[in-house]
Amino acid sequence: MQPTNDQRLWMYRQMVTSRHLEERIETLYMEGKTPVFNMAKGPIPGEMHLSNGQEPCAVGVCAHLDAEDVVVATHRPHHIAVAKGVDLDAMVAEIFGKASGLSGGRGGHMHIFDAGVNFSCSGIIGESLGPAVGAALSRKLQGKPGVAVAFLGEGAANQGAFHEALNLAAVWQLPVVFVIEDNAWGISVAKQASTAVPRNDLRASGYNMPGVHVADNDVEGVFAAAGTAIARARDGQGPTLIEIETSRLAGHFMGDSEDYRPEGEKAGLQSHDPLPRYRQALIEARLLDEATDSHLVDEAHARVETAIRFARESDFLPAEAALETVFI
Repeated sequence: MQPTNDQRLWMYRQMVTSRHLEERIETLYMEGKTPVFNMAKGPIPGEMHLSNGQEPCAVGVCAHLDAEDVVVATHRPHHIAVAKGVDLDAMVAEIFGKASGLSGGRGGHMHIFDAGVNFSCSGIIGESLGPAVGAALSRKLQGKPGVAVAFLGEGAANQGAFHEALNLAAVWQLPVVFVIEDNAWGISVAKQASTAVPRNDLRASGYNMPGVHVADNDVEGVFAAAGTAIARARDGQGPTLIEIETSRLAGHFMGDSEDYRPEGEKAGLQSHDPLPRYRQALIEARLLDEATDSHLVDEAHARVETAIRFARESDFLPAEAALETVFI
């Protein structure tokens, strides 16, 4: 399955938008946190997990989805949220903890929720699996259209919830796709030190579903694998497990010293950054030239800056709102 030219340009645009968003958040997050790093300080308090390098996973999958399809993402969600069409202004406001955010600033960056496009995420490892299977089951029982996609990291594939979710999805032949973003590190633990199989797609055979491996952080390889899996799900043929070999160009979280990485690993990953690689592929395919690329990048950056300005200028909830939406 090959993407159309419009789909190729759409994927590149979302990658550019996501990358600029993450780079700007990186700068904004550090405000007030120097010279001594304090996670509680600055306009964006708390942990921050950036998705630089993992953009192919998001765009290659979400290119096949629409608003009625359900996506449940991880604690590293921004690239997936951008590709799924989450309201960017409201998402950035949520990251800033503002009242105009998707959840009034109560959820923050690991708990983005946009019912308008059926997107959610969680800070709990492996938490995407159950909700995605439940969403797929509800659609099957009610005869409603739409598929569900659960994104997870390779570390989450060692959780009990992973095996329970795959088993039920296969038993009930649900329209769900499991997408593992294998960035080789579960926080600071290398995949080969924690996982008995070399690739998690091999585990699919234990649940009688297709398992697909996408190497080299390949945008169009993800597109092809996801297209086949999502088409199967829509046709009532059940679930698929996809593992994507991707890269985390930043630390596990902002402030991570990354001392656990072997010498030279990060430089090697950055030299193989998927964004300039895909840009070059589109130029070679004559879908981009310097002028059109510059225009596309300027538009994407301007959209992000508009969202940041909206978030900066928005108000916080009043203090008395702290007990609203809480069961007491």
